[in-house]
Amino acid sequence: KGDVVDLSTYKGKVLLIVNVASKCGLTNSNYAELNQLYEKYKDEGLEILAFPCNQFGEQEPESNDKIVDFVCTRFKSEFPIFDKIEVNGENSSPVYKFLKSGKWGIFGDDIQWNFAKFVVDKNGQVVGRYYPTTSPLSLEVNTIILPFKLINLYALCCYSVLL
Repeated sequence: KGDVVDLSTYKGKVLLIVNVASKCGLTNSNYAELNQLYEKYKDEGLEILAFPCNQFGEQEPESNDKIVDFVCTRFKSEFPIFDKIEVNGENSSPVYKFLKSGKWGIFGDDIQWNFAKFVVDKNGQVVGRYYPTTSPLSLEVNTIILPFKLINLYALCCYSVLL
């Protein structure tokens, strides 16, 4: 609604941050699964932050109000839907500049498409980046979200191998 949101509001919570679009082939499955994750873990400290973006195939052309109306009416989403932003390029939103600043190897710097996903731990550290085609529910398998804790199974496996 045009309000500035201080992301420190979410300190102490695990964040799943996603760039979203209403007219993408990934829209239905992603919103359905994001809703399932949110419903299951919102009381345990998970927040899903959705950032509409029109940079990929112009698949989010509507106004901010129409986007929120679409998401809340069609999908009954209860997690925050922020104003439309850019995730790549010179006008990239500061939150996405921060998210992309990690060493992401094969990902490169740019977001590839709608529904790229980032996991941020309760201390504000970006601990995971996932392709747009990654199912949100698969993150439940790869990342265990407990009350105010985040245990990355990949890191845990790597740690075990090093022992």
